[in-house]
Amino acid sequence: MIFSIVTRTLRLSAVAGLAISSFWTAPASAAGAMVTGDLTPQPIGHYDFCKINPEECSIRPGNLAPAKMTDVLRRKLASVTAKVNAAVKPVSDKDLYGRDEVWTYPDKGAGDCEDYVLEKRRELSRSGMSLANLLITVLRKPDGEGHAVLTVRTDQGDYILDNLTDKVKAWDETDYRFLKRQAIDNTGRWVSIRGGHQVLVGAIK
Repeated sequence: MIFSIVTRTLRLSAVAGLAISSFWTAPASAAGAMVTGDLTPQPIGHYDFCKINPEECSIRPGNLAPAKMTDVLRRKLASVTAKVNAAVKPVSDKDLYGRDEVWTYPDKGAGDCEDYVLEKRRELSRSGMSLANLLITVLRKPDGEGHAVLTVRTDQGDYILDNLTDKVKAWDETDYRFLKRQAIDNTGRWVSIRGGHQVLVGAIK
């Protein structure tokens, strides 16, 4: 399974001494935290994912405090990003399943942006991080296309893990327009992101 491959590669990268600077974009100043708004409909892909995996969508994390940013966490985020990006082949849902918006773990080694996010979230959760700090997030790219990334909440701001780059970036140092993300207190709920725009991916109305 893909998580076994990633676990092995993480160990190898630790032995090799993965340099933080190679995979980390330091913001000009401390990254800010996203400002979220009201509850909002979850993306249709996540709704279907929750029907298949209900146990993953009813978790209420006990600790809602942002993760403490340390060099260890920086290395972990950079390593997971690079290794999952390398281990998963980018293939559209249409090509894999014959339809759009299929959110699932890329256990066969292929998937689209949401599948990369799910795998990174799974790996980081297994390492001990709270799901309150590992939030699936949907956005719009500069070309208008919908996209998904993993937002990591820290005491130094929110950071983005993206399958389109191995660099870990502060969310406010990207060119993306952020739309909505999971709520920190319930994995089955979503909240709007202030300053965002109408969601372009499918959502439950």
